[in-house]
Amino acid sequence: MSDLEIAKKVSLKPIAEIAEKLGIDRDEIEMYGNYKAKLPLNKIDKTKGDSNNLILVSAISPTPAGEGKTTISIGLTEGLNQLGIKTSVVLREPSLGPVFGIKGGATGGGYSQVLPMEDINLHFTGDFAAIEKAHNLLAALIDNNIQSKRNSLGLDARTISWKRVLDMNDRALRRIVVGLGGTTSGVPRETGFDITAASEIMAILCLADDIQDLKKRLGNIFIGYTIDKKPIYARDLKAQGAMTALLKDAIKPNLVQTIEGNPAFIHGGPFANIAQGTNSVIATRMGMSFSDYTVTEAGFGFDLGAEKFFDIKCQSAGLSPKAVVLTTTIRALKYHGGAALDTLTTPDLEALAKGLPNLEKHIENIRLFNIPSVIAINKFESDTDEEIKLVKEAAKKLGVRVALAEVWAKGGAGALELAKKVVDAVEASNGVFTPLYRWDMSIREKIELIATKIYGAEFVDYTARAKRDLKKIRDLKLEHLPVCIAKTQKSLSDNPALLGRPKDFIITVREIEIASGAGFLVPITGDIMRMPGLPAHPASENIDIDEEGNISGLF
Repeated sequence: MSDLEIAKKVSLKPIAEIAEKLGIDRDEIEMYGNYKAKLPLNKIDKTKGDSNNLILVSAISPTPAGEGKTTISIGLTEGLNQLGIKTSVVLREPSLGPVFGIKGGATGGGYSQVLPMEDINLHFTGDFAAIEKAHNLLAALIDNNIQSKRNSLGLDARTISWKRVLDMNDRALRRIVVGLGGTTSGVPRETGFDITAASEIMAILCLADDIQDLKKRLGNIFIGYTIDKKPIYARDLKAQGAMTALLKDAIKPNLVQTIEGNPAFIHGGPFANIAQGTNSVIATRMGMSFSDYTVTEAGFGFDLGAEKFFDIKCQSAGLSPKAVVLTTTIRALKYHGGAALDTLTTPDLEALAKGLPNLEKHIENIRLFNIPSVIAINKFESDTDEEIKLVKEAAKKLGVRVALAEVWAKGGAGALELAKKVVDAVEASNGVFTPLYRWDMSIREKIELIATKIYGAEFVDYTARAKRDLKKIRDLKLEHLPVCIAKTQKSLSDNPALLGRPKDFIITVREIEIASGAGFLVPITGDIMRMPGLPAHPASENIDIDEEGNISGLF
């Protein structure tokens, strides 16, 4: 059966029952139908942070074959609950662009899913729409201020980098001109659209502690300069109050359930190449407030989402994760070993062995943060016993626990070995989570530590523009912010063609963007896409709905 067919055969529990399982009275939740709810922020207990075991699920460098971090995260949660350990999973919300594009939904797969699958993948509780409106309100206020004669800040339109956003893959909107149509229709200028998941508002919402912190961060958004070089922020437009009002419900985390009826918190969805790539601090803390173990994930490979989870989110929120589950597949390792995409289901020990250095590098990276790891082999039907044995032998040489996970086919029962090894890793660990860098280091030091230690680069080069950006950041007194490096997810380097474990390469920083509202800087390497396009045959072609409202083709 397809993921959707499996999901439809599950008898969902009323969301009030899931809330009561956590110890939350049904009168305290905000219902969105029978199977979705928002939780009030006053249910968060920050004192539970030290006693809760926060587990991060990450992966090797992504491949077209897929690795299955979300599926493993959900399955691990089911397995831990089957062991009698009170566990919840905390995930990001899907973006409509990938749902209708090539990637599909983001609710797991097989018997390791969060439900209701259709609702979560399509609009959900309206959080993305609220973020989109708050972002575009600021864009409208910027253009209105440029147009205004009585309320003008003197903005230099050439310095404004704030675009508009839309939660759809639409390449035609990447670069546009606004303000055409004469003097009453605004001032013509070049701008464009990003996808909503790439909005700084999304990153802000996911790092905010509460609604007051959200408002402060929104006011700190850097817009550009005046004609006389004075920096302008969103607070100068008095925008933060109205923007926060639009986000008053979106800031509350969403509660749904897994296939096996366990609690799942799904909230926020920043990309991991240009933002921190993890769910909200608020949702993570909510999960930790009501569970003994909390399982979460970070986007793309460990070098992107996980590094940012540790160095930005955990430092910002004061979180101390206890272990990392590194997801891998036999297929992905063979791809990193040079096997062609259409041959990955064919047994190939030679290609698999050549791909193992990518896995080894990510294990080395995890150790830099002083926390234990467990390798999860996400099993597919085409995997042979010999191939699985080879990966397990490699794990043994690395001194890392490893487990075969059959969560797609068996749900929690397929994750029992993994769950036990995660518990063993947590209980045996004497280490204390240690970030890679201190925020008070110089920007160059932070960038170069990540590039050399995490990516494995020889050194970092800076273009003339990046050097000008470094000066601008110093002038704005923003050097204390962490760095969120934008890089291809396909390679440890900034060249997507370099698979496996590349060596002797240079990372080139082209420019450095300022996300002062989110509270980080974005050094950009390579070509980073903020508004994806649709493939020749998008997934939307297969999605349909009948007269009774039954959806088909969603995956």
